[in-house]
Amino acid sequence: MPSALSTRLDAAVEAIPRAYPGPGGALAILRQGEVLVRHAWGYANAERRIAFTPRTLFRMCSITKQFTCAVALDAHGDLSALDGDVRARLPRLDAAAPSAADLAHNQSGLRDYWAVAMLLGSPAEAPFGEIEANAIIAATRSLQFAPGTRFSYVNQNFRMLGDIVAERANLSFTDLLRTRVFDRAGMETAFLAADTAAMPDGTTGYEGAQAGGFRAAENRILWTGDAGLGASLDDMIAWERYIDATRDDPGALYNRLSAPVAFSDGTPATYGFGLGRSTAFGRASTGHGGGLRGWRSHRQHVPSERLSIVVMFNHLANASGAAADLLAALLGETAPGPDPSLPPPAWLGAYAESETGLSVRAEAGAPGQIRLRFGLTPDTLDLRPDGSAGRDAGPRLRPAEGGLWLDRPGDNASTLLAPLSPSTGVPDVAGRYRCAELAAELTVTAAGGVLYAGFSGPLGQGRMEFLEPVGADVWVLPCQRALDHTAPGDWTLAFRRDPDGAVVGVTLGCWLARGLDYPKVA
Repeated sequence: MPSALSTRLDAAVEAIPRAYPGPGGALAILRQGEVLVRHAWGYANAERRIAFTPRTLFRMCSITKQFTCAVALDAHGDLSALDGDVRARLPRLDAAAPSAADLAHNQSGLRDYWAVAMLLGSPAEAPFGEIEANAIIAATRSLQFAPGTRFSYVNQNFRMLGDIVAERANLSFTDLLRTRVFDRAGMETAFLAADTAAMPDGTTGYEGAQAGGFRAAENRILWTGDAGLGASLDDMIAWERYIDATRDDPGALYNRLSAPVAFSDGTPATYGFGLGRSTAFGRASTGHGGGLRGWRSHRQHVPSERLSIVVMFNHLANASGAAADLLAALLGETAPGPDPSLPPPAWLGAYAESETGLSVRAEAGAPGQIRLRFGLTPDTLDLRPDGSAGRDAGPRLRPAEGGLWLDRPGDNASTLLAPLSPSTGVPDVAGRYRCAELAAELTVTAAGGVLYAGFSGPLGQGRMEFLEPVGADVWVLPCQRALDHTAPGDWTLAFRRDPDGAVVGVTLGCWLARGLDYPKVA
């Protein structure tokens, strides 16, 4: 390894535990199948003083999705063979069912079942297993969008795929992963860690932060094809070496997983077969992150350079940011920063996005940046000299004829935003609202002149949350905790009135679960 590269990597690796502090972690850097860095630090279990090592078992979470797709492709070749099985799992759907490929590309139009679980009243620490998952999937009556036309991250897409291929093979999904992927790649200790309550070697995930301290995270989900992979750093190194060793074989698993995919209108998609497609420092890249409360991971592959990076944290630090830091050091690149001389634009404010019905808030950020609140978590966008704001291939806000546009290339969507009129005090929206499709309710109260709301349904009764006004008859309900690692994001509550001005209902949604109608019942 050239001395300049060695110096950069040593400095970058040494910086990671300090830049992303927590109980422990591990990382690996590979080039041309050679391991340049294999490093672990801290504790897999701080209370029991179990050291984090390259052989520590870890929850890879949503990185599982590419392995589920690998099993499906290896077993069936053309995923259209599974389309009938998808339809059979959606017996109440009043629309054309998504195909198996739509599931694999997150183009199904389904609402994410962990987001829906919040609407059904599930507490964040409640058990969520096969019974709950199958009930939510089977009860689906409508879609967010026509399959193949848009992107939306939906975890049960991959649970369904995993369940289908296991049922078809009359084998457990664990056996399929072992025989069709793990054994071939030399992933000796990888397994299906379905029960998120504990790991067999005692590894623990932690919530919290350095400033306020860490505590063991409590999880009670049972995962399968959506996020169940358990693997060590050495297992993931084996996967990356297998990818490099089979790079010239068009039929190799990873080459099939990373092949170009498109939406139904032919627009290239930035997600397919459980892998995100992106650009890193001008180079095409594939990869995926993973997370649960207490766990974060990320893997990234740059084929043109034959580079791979894996990062694991057993705490809630930004694993994708750490991977980007390591990639920059490996390539000798520096990520461009914002121009702090650019002033905040005149178009900051609150809007409604017509296709989803969700609220959009563009707020001032650090010099040269704004904060966009629309999806799961706020996006930081860099201001540009042409008056727009964006970053890489992510969302972009741009003023144009007719107003302000929100471009979401990854979602295959571009929408003219409608400015929201200012909110005027506490309106008369208190009451009970019921969604027939979910058989669930939203309760809104005016407690001492302050609005609160909470969900209840077949999975329990959620806590009441403070409502934040966004515009006239538009409020947001913050969802800070969820069964999954990231909460669904702010729920937009858009209240409707009849010609006489009386409130008659509310349309509710977030990026993961949109367009649900709640008529007022009391």
